[in-house]
Amino acid sequence: MSDVFELACDLIRRRSVTPEDAGCLPSIGTRLERAGFHVQHLRYGDVDNLWATHGTGGSTLIFLGHTDVVPSGPEASWQSPPFEPTVRNGRLYGRGAADMKGSVAAMVVALEQFVAAHPDHRGRVGLLLTSDEEGPTNLDGVRRVVEHFRTTGERIDWCVVGEPSAKEKLGDLIRVGRRGSLSGTLHVRGVQGHVAYPEKALNPIHAFAPALAELAAERWDEGNADFPPTSFQVSNLNAGTGANNVIPGDLTALINFRYCTASRADDLRARTEAVLQRHGLDFTLDWNLSGEPFLTPPDGLLRETVVAVCRDLCGLDPEQSTGGGTSDGRFIAPMGAEVVEIGPVNETIHKVDECVEVAELRRLPAVYRAVCERLLV
Repeated sequence: MSDVFELACDLIRRRSVTPEDAGCLPSIGTRLERAGFHVQHLRYGDVDNLWATHGTGGSTLIFLGHTDVVPSGPEASWQSPPFEPTVRNGRLYGRGAADMKGSVAAMVVALEQFVAAHPDHRGRVGLLLTSDEEGPTNLDGVRRVVEHFRTTGERIDWCVVGEPSAKEKLGDLIRVGRRGSLSGTLHVRGVQGHVAYPEKALNPIHAFAPALAELAAERWDEGNADFPPTSFQVSNLNAGTGANNVIPGDLTALINFRYCTASRADDLRARTEAVLQRHGLDFTLDWNLSGEPFLTPPDGLLRETVVAVCRDLCGLDPEQSTGGGTSDGRFIAPMGAEVVEIGPVNETIHKVDECVEVAELRRLPAVYRAVCERLLV
């Protein structure tokens, strides 16, 4: 078996559901120290982070990933235990196989191979891993590490994120940017009462409905050459006491914008609140900005390098996409870094029987190593 396969299996066996690391990072840190890396373990709250670097001066290329995984759900629904790596029909099954312990294993092996072959490489190469990417807040993961980097004067020029990006084959799609994510928790106040006497109550559902219709129909922007138009969604709507004869006294809605570079978070907040005020609602709205949109330009050296590697090693001209959700790359991009995401097929991520093609897992270290060699040798 290959080094990357064995390491991926070891990581899958560790039940590292967010924010637990279950020993993944200490194990990886020990390997990288043996390879000559300077390793720091940065723990904030319940979250473990690892920062490992090799080399000095010049430009800095880092690989970014996470060891935490989402819950497996009922284990009986899986064909094989989710935390026991199993190979069937050429695929490695297990929670995190694709998202993203396979990529983490490939990054580690690629870095070991790179520094062994090029101990005096130009610049610095690094690995940043966290145990808090899949969680709802990400407060103590990469976001917190970047705050530490700013105080210590850390510089990052290029960042390769190992999120599963491919559609059907490794290298057929890379992420060259991501939309921003702006969420809000909306509370609309009404007056509780008996459904038979609506004149003595104020139904917040009825009051909110016209405003919701306007928000859902709003054209927030037209997008641009790199991003689709900004989208607005209600992800949760809750009101009522559970009785069918009681008008509720309040309503809570969770809303989200996935927005492109054609809009700004402040404008989206202001326009949303203006709609709610225009409809005369008694409301409070608490906002959470989890990340600004970012884009690595077409002529960026990292983007050109990853595209060339996909063509040369994978035989594919990759689609250069800004779609999908968010990734921890959103915290690195504001440091001035070019960010590109490339990883295995994402078809089974967060699903029962998550898996990765064994053949593609074995090819992935060569892709990451080639990026290192083209930028730092």
